[in-house]
Amino acid sequence: MDRTDTLLAKLADIATEREALARELLDPAVLADHRRVRDLSIRKAALDSVADAFVRYQSLRAEHAELSEAIRDGADAELAAMARTELPEVEARMREVLEGAVEELVTADDRAIGSVMLEVRAGVGGDEAGLWAADLLRMYQKFAAARGWQVETIEASQDEGLGGVRWAIVNIRGEGVWSDLDHEAGTHCVKRVPATESQGRIHTSTATVAVLPEPREVDVTIDPDEVDEHVTTAQGPGGQNVNKVATAVHLIHRPTGIEVRMQETKSQQQNREKAWRLLRARLYELEIQKQREQEARARNEQIGSGGRAERIRTYRWKEGMVVDHRLNESFGLSGVMEGGLGEIVEGLRRQEIERRLKAM
Repeated sequence: MDRTDTLLAKLADIATEREALARELLDPAVLADHRRVRDLSIRKAALDSVADAFVRYQSLRAEHAELSEAIRDGADAELAAMARTELPEVEARMREVLEGAVEELVTADDRAIGSVMLEVRAGVGGDEAGLWAADLLRMYQKFAAARGWQVETIEASQDEGLGGVRWAIVNIRGEGVWSDLDHEAGTHCVKRVPATESQGRIHTSTATVAVLPEPREVDVTIDPDEVDEHVTTAQGPGGQNVNKVATAVHLIHRPTGIEVRMQETKSQQQNREKAWRLLRARLYELEIQKQREQEARARNEQIGSGGRAERIRTYRWKEGMVVDHRLNESFGLSGVMEGGLGEIVEGLRRQEIERRLKAM
């Protein structure tokens, strides 16, 4: 089986899956579960363009077969001549549709993930790093609002004095959220005069961003017997109890050693639900990282790892510009900080598509 046959078989599988999802979305039992409907709808939307391209290709291939048959038959000279004229055009359209389908295919899995955990942490720079982390968090919240996505704060630790953020985790949900935010992972540097600087000197501070795909529950299976759960009172600065009711939830996944603590709300049930969601996302991230490491060894290149030690972007306040080091391009600072990340996101997405196509 050559590369084209393999590709067509994959496209046929996707078209079949799209049909199965469409049937599932008509099931009354599914329609009663709004979270299930959302997940299935996002998955189907991610496959629609690929499946539609396959349907167009199949139609063109049938037309190509009819024209070829008319030429071979030769009984009707006029029909054969017309077929010879039309055949190159149909072949060109077939190539164009297939190329477009390949491009859609290499991003279908990304588009199918409709929920992510975005984590922002203050890096080097003291209080200014906390202020910078808070600025980045607002930037992503504005970007999400412009995209029509839903944002939910999972957990946050704020600096009471200047209003900075030590770290924060937010859940962002919506169509295309993973494909748009995946490349935000890494170290974000800012060069500006901090609010804490009395002599007007420019400092460099950093914050790290991690973006974890939140899987559908079927994607990650966790054995409850392998998780230790502790319920305690919430802890404040210095370790003192901040309330008398045991509502904080602490999960420990023994096989991996991953720990999750959640005390964001006063409801033990809500904290438990958020803790399990975050644990599932962290385990999913672990599996994705293993896959990426295998691909990196095979291709001598990490695929979209977004390692936190990697400086991906510098925000220069004095020059009013943002430099993305992967694109090697500059963008207006004010627009980006107001959530105008669209141009950067699209550039990074195109760059990744080209890399994946070359790797096929």
